[in-house]
Amino acid sequence: MRAPAAISAALLGSVLLALPGCADTGLGVRDALGQIGSVIQGSGLSQGEILAGLRDALRQGSSSAISQLGHSDGFWRDPQVRVPLPSFIARYESAVRAVGYGSTLDQFQLTLNRAAEQAVPQAANIIGNAISRMTLDDAKEILDGPSNAATEFFRRSSSDELYQSLLPIVSATTEQAGVTQQYKKLANKAGPLLRLSGNNTPADLDGYVTQKALDGVFLKIAAEEARIRADPAARGTELMKKVFARQAQR
Repeated sequence: MRAPAAISAALLGSVLLALPGCADTGLGVRDALGQIGSVIQGSGLSQGEILAGLRDALRQGSSSAISQLGHSDGFWRDPQVRVPLPSFIARYESAVRAVGYGSTLDQFQLTLNRAAEQAVPQAANIIGNAISRMTLDDAKEILDGPSNAATEFFRRSSSDELYQSLLPIVSATTEQAGVTQQYKKLANKAGPLLRLSGNNTPADLDGYVTQKALDGVFLKIAAEEARIRADPAARGTELMKKVFARQAQR
């Protein structure tokens, strides 16, 4: 009976130490007990450790996504994320190919994917900053959420910032990759067909590539998150192993 008594005494001491600060911070006894309980329940992980473990998971997921996509053929050779032709061109794809301009069409689509491949690595710092802003409340929601909960948090909290930050990079890379020149070449050859779509000038190709690049990044992050949750061997840090082991036991 001594061991339980010792534990109870230790917990009571912790509560008593926490109570003086309650008046200053506005915390009640229940809040103090909740904070103490968060450290000792389950696997013994503190809220801060859970937060750090989830941040590790997002860092691993984003690093994996960038390494998969941010190189030549990263988008182009992956059917899951390949940037398709814009809809105003795609609807006339068969007709354009039928009149002999299939290779020009392919080259144009390739340049869209090359622009996405060149732009994605530049998002690493932005992604890192977004991950660091994750809060304890975010962590609680993510831990109890579905297999892509962390990715969806990331999408909600950072999509706009990533888009606005990545757009100028995409604009520069589309110019470097020759997207506009390829479009003009395509339009010169198949102009009458493309004009049927009502587009005499290119659509917002930079915005289109930016959004498709981000869609690909989030898709790969979600896949890595699901792998981390399901496979203990995929958890790259000790905190990740503890956090997701705790989740599996709940």
